[in-house]
Amino acid sequence: MKCYCVANFRETLLMQDLPTPEPKGTEVLLEVRAAGVCHSDLHIWEGGYDLGNGRTLSLKDRGIALPLTMGHETAGTVVAMGPQASGVTKGKNYVVFPWIGCGKCTACQDGLENYCSAPQYLGVYKAGGYATHILVPDGRYLFDIGDLDPAQIAPYACSGITTFSALNKIGAHTFQKHNVVIMGAGGLGLMCLELVKAMGGKGAIVVDIDPAKRQAALDAGAIAAIDGNAPDAAKQIIAANGGVPIQSVVDLVGAPSTTSIAFDALIKGGKLVIVGLFGGAAPWPIAFIPMKALSILGSYTGSLEEMRQLMQLVKDGKVKPIQVRKHALAEADSVLMSLRAGKVTGRAVLTA
Repeated sequence: MKCYCVANFRETLLMQDLPTPEPKGTEVLLEVRAAGVCHSDLHIWEGGYDLGNGRTLSLKDRGIALPLTMGHETAGTVVAMGPQASGVTKGKNYVVFPWIGCGKCTACQDGLENYCSAPQYLGVYKAGGYATHILVPDGRYLFDIGDLDPAQIAPYACSGITTFSALNKIGAHTFQKHNVVIMGAGGLGLMCLELVKAMGGKGAIVVDIDPAKRQAALDAGAIAAIDGNAPDAAKQIIAANGGVPIQSVVDLVGAPSTTSIAFDALIKGGKLVIVGLFGGAAPWPIAFIPMKALSILGSYTGSLEEMRQLMQLVKDGKVKPIQVRKHALAEADSVLMSLRAGKVTGRAVLTA
């Protein structure tokens, strides 16, 4: 099998020719048909996260070992199964749930493997989809996609489940009655916009600094698309919301600038769900949090059950596919660099 891996942080991805894994026990081997290129991959490639105030979170210290084959948005065809594997059929196409835990901790026992303290995430701690094949530890992490295009479906494993879970934290009782603000109009932002509509949301106001991405959001049905660099961005959000402060914000950027805008635009008692990992330190006074009675939540991907719910929405045709640009697997490094340069609108996907 061929794979494109991070051999050294911040260096060109290395193509390796390795023996194709032979599945054992409950393991399932898939031939990769599509692998999304995600912003989280950039953080892995860079080797850490900016914590603000000159501090960095080292991924090496977090247990990420090199060389690593990235790719956590993967869809493929089952080509081999271990003797105890079940629930899947050879020759069928599946999307992979990559947020796999240890199976033993409290989070895993509660069905929240994405919150596991000893994670085994595919494409992060274990080999992922930037390859011709991927080994999945159990068939329960695979969702049958039938005749759907693997390149369209693969992003649901991260951008889909991540935004779905973030909206669940806001709650349908809020986003179905009030407009939600989405910070960022990249792949996650456009996915979130589609899910707001699919889940019966009232509407979404999108914020981004890139004019092309703002236009993409408007084309996808956003109520308004606001320049995050505008000095009065928070006031523009409130104006777009009929002159009323906003009830909820999904921040898919996670930068001081975006959280600051969100903070200023939220109504008393509002909710800010931070998903993005751009980095930096919080810019708002702590005293304002209780004074505004704000709920500030972090959201990290989504659970296996949420993946099941999301895929049902997709199969029912309630989620309109977002813009996807297909690239050959051999272009993995150049696509990653294009994403780093902010040149990707929608979702870039590596295909067989």
